[in-house]
Amino acid sequence: MNIKFDPNNVVIKLCMSGMALEESGNIEGAITMFQKAWYEATDDYERFIAAYHLARKQKSITEKLKWMESSLQCALQINDDNVKSAYSTLYLNIAKCYEELCDSENAKRNYELSNSYKGMPSDEGPFYHGTKADLQVGDLLTAGGISNYKPGLKMNHIYFTANVNGAGLAAALAKGEERERVYIIEPTGEFENDPNVTDKKFPGNLTRSYRSREPLRIIGEETEWTKLTTTERREWRENSAKNQGEIIN
Repeated sequence: MNIKFDPNNVVIKLCMSGMALEESGNIEGAITMFQKAWYEATDDYERFIAAYHLARKQKSITEKLKWMESSLQCALQINDDNVKSAYSTLYLNIAKCYEELCDSENAKRNYELSNSYKGMPSDEGPFYHGTKADLQVGDLLTAGGISNYKPGLKMNHIYFTANVNGAGLAAALAKGEERERVYIIEPTGEFENDPNVTDKKFPGNLTRSYRSREPLRIIGEETEWTKLTTTERREWRENSAKNQGEIIN
């Protein structure tokens, strides 16, 4: 099973709205949004995401545990690589709940399960890199470029994704006036989950975003992905300019 993270999904949009309300201090409004997401969820993937956000906002530890375990059960039902990246986070949150409830046996078991899912990603791709550079099959993409999101920041890693639309977004935001390109790549060395998105808004690495210090080899070019509209492109650029958060380099 291969589920693509879709920012236009109704439940994901409701959760994003909830998180925006949360950031502005409107916790009640945020909880209402997360509840709406839960009631509108139509499959285990959507329920896993909605339950996670509901769990985060529970005041009672038993309620938090109940929702976190619901999220985990839905995630386990899916058996998908990009959802597996969330297992460690979910087990960790469950362990902390048991610890607060003074149930040391269940806390220990869940901490161990959380640790067992840490480590290098097992994603087998295919992988993509979005840019405006005109490159050839066999060319190597290397670290050391300037960030699209923070002017003047030289990047220590080269970034890529298993989500073709995510690569398309990167191409749209890349510097230059040339046409947007999405290359099919293969990593030449070890890679890790991109810490700038992993466990930030959603549990794990649902966008299947990665980075490596080793070069990426171009093995082809992808021509089919969902292009941004002019309005969407402008909104993304404005949001990127406003987002002054720290980039983990």
